[in-house]
Amino acid sequence: MQGYGQFCPVAKATEVLGERWTPLIIRELLSGEQSFNALRKGVPLMSPSLLSSRLKSLEATGVIRREKTGRGVTYSLTDSGEELRSIIEQLGVWGQRWARSDMSKKDLDPSLLMWDMHRRIDTSYFGDERTVLRFEFVDYPAKMRLWWLVVTGTEVDICLKDPGHDVDLLIQSTLKTMTQIWMGDLSVTRARREGLLRVTGNSVLNRSMTSWIGCSSLAAVKPARKRSA
Repeated sequence: MQGYGQFCPVAKATEVLGERWTPLIIRELLSGEQSFNALRKGVPLMSPSLLSSRLKSLEATGVIRREKTGRGVTYSLTDSGEELRSIIEQLGVWGQRWARSDMSKKDLDPSLLMWDMHRRIDTSYFGDERTVLRFEFVDYPAKMRLWWLVVTGTEVDICLKDPGHDVDLLIQSTLKTMTQIWMGDLSVTRARREGLLRVTGNSVLNRSMTSWIGCSSLAAVKPARKRSA
């Protein structure tokens, strides 16, 4: 990006971090993602060519390192990049507290939601045998309506196509309802009570859903009450 022409450290830092998508790429790296494809899943609306360009820029500025492995290429944060952890976390806290608004359809993305959920589901509630969870977003077209999480031990795989296994639990809601649950705006209990969430299948998993479903790491941060003008 074009520089600010200032020696101020805030200006210099913004030259590195202020480009569109860059903080979100760093967020994904801080979450442990290392491959190009995994990073793409965390920024699904970003084109592959733009992601590649941003990664090259971050490598050039010493924020990330690129390494060739037997399976291709991995990306990881340098000491410089790791030092951004508290900054990105605090940016999220500020956003949750001050930049939240009522969710509109343009803010909702099933692929990002399911990607986040698959990373934070509590696998301790599932046995070593394979468990299949099917999510149905009833207000979405067929192409993006059905999602599967396959839990085996501590591993959770995400599928947009039917993995071909029997479903243990079917979870039905609108995408907005599930996003609200994920963000801590709506409890599973309230969503059930108000008819916004329907869960059928394995009775043990059904009863314990509140415990294993997980939530955003920022769900505990309550939005601030904005003063009226």
